[in-house]
Amino acid sequence: MRSDVKHFLCEIEDGIATVRLDRPDRKNPLTFDSYAELRDWFRDLVYADDVDVVVFASNGGNFSSGGDVHDIIGPLTRMNMKELLRFTRMTGDLVKAIVNCGKPVIAAVDGICVGAGAIIAMASDLRIATPEAKTAFLFTRVGLAGCDMGACAILPRIIGQTRAAELLYTGRSMSADEGERWGFFNRLVSSAELDADAVKLAKQIQAGPNFAHMMTKTMLAQEWSMSIEQAIEAEAQAQAICMQTGDFERAYKAFVAKERPVFEGD
Repeated sequence: MRSDVKHFLCEIEDGIATVRLDRPDRKNPLTFDSYAELRDWFRDLVYADDVDVVVFASNGGNFSSGGDVHDIIGPLTRMNMKELLRFTRMTGDLVKAIVNCGKPVIAAVDGICVGAGAIIAMASDLRIATPEAKTAFLFTRVGLAGCDMGACAILPRIIGQTRAAELLYTGRSMSADEGERWGFFNRLVSSAELDADAVKLAKQIQAGPNFAHMMTKTMLAQEWSMSIEQAIEAEAQAQAICMQTGDFERAYKAFVAKERPVFEGD
């Protein structure tokens, strides 16, 4: 998997990729270039055998301030409808790429996490935050609808319809304490512990059966639009596939030998 990216930071070590936006002096806003490169990077992740888990980390005490006011918001006011739709589809494609990348994604959120930054955290599988995290879906603050990049579909599934509606209508910040109570954040840790805790969780997941993790992530995404009957059948097929893997056999042999299984992801 490529780590020589231009518009964000990426480190890959022992199967764990850590990515960060790289404009800490401006609280890590997104630009047209970083949107597109992140979209392409997550799309390519589907085919990467050297990455098992992704940590989307903060940088300089903040996660992301969303779309850059000068580099994105200003130019958008001068675009025609065709150009605007091309942009909004691109930003939505980033969310789809994160959801469909086949690898668990952990968001490690510190400080400001707003706009498109909040969407990236929302699209991740797991979220760890610091008490200083301030998360806001502030699209209405700039005269836009709250239904941006899948927010009206995904956020209610995480925190509930009425809580999501409040955040999306008002654009107010959700405190870290609220985020944890509402289930948006898995847990809160100190700023000093954030990166290490996210990597520890990534390693814990990585030690499991990574092919099966891919199947779990796929089912979590696809079953949103299935009936219960369809979901049960889809999971039956997914589990039958996993039962053909080497990891399933390794787990059985380790159980018989009273040993801890060592998974290899195949």
